[in-house]
Amino acid sequence: MTERPSPRILVFAGSSREASFNKRLARLAAERIEAHGGAPTFVDLRDYPMPLYNGDLETAEGLPEMAVALRGVLAEHQGLMIASPEYNGFITPLLKNTIDWLTRPHEGESGLALFQGRLAAVVSASPGGLGGIRSLALIRQLLGNIGVTVLPDQLAVARAGDAFGEDGQLASDGHRDKLDAICRRLAEDLQRLRGR
Repeated sequence: MTERPSPRILVFAGSSREASFNKRLARLAAERIEAHGGAPTFVDLRDYPMPLYNGDLETAEGLPEMAVALRGVLAEHQGLMIASPEYNGFITPLLKNTIDWLTRPHEGESGLALFQGRLAAVVSASPGGLGGIRSLALIRQLLGNIGVTVLPDQLAVARAGDAFGEDGQLASDGHRDKLDAICRRLAEDLQRLRGR
């Protein structure tokens, strides 16, 4: 019997900042996904710059080149792991704008079709005391609106400036264990879904 290939999971953070806490968290998540049999692909959204969504621009020029490129990457993955920063209690404009462009129709194909049936997990890190938990509620709502099933487990890392050790790992055993459990469930649930 041929062994099924590992589920492919696209991992990214909703931040373009080089030293972003959420990029650190996303990279750690990619490591744990791989450890649990998944095949993660980490992408940095700053490598996919897109203009602010504008219907007139879309009508005149179609999808931006980078939106088309990221659609191609997403199409090759069954799952998503998103690290969602929190700006003033909301998800970042970068994250919202990226999803807005990716859900637009392209060459006769619905953008929503790219997301429907996908399984996702969400995490966040923030310098504040709540760890970005408000952004997690909003990204869950947005993903649900476009047909993504989001795992109930999540991680919000508060006081992120002190949450990572010198080795780049999460300093708290509790945070490490929670991230590991989320990544394991995402990889295993995707494997089960693909085995149906």
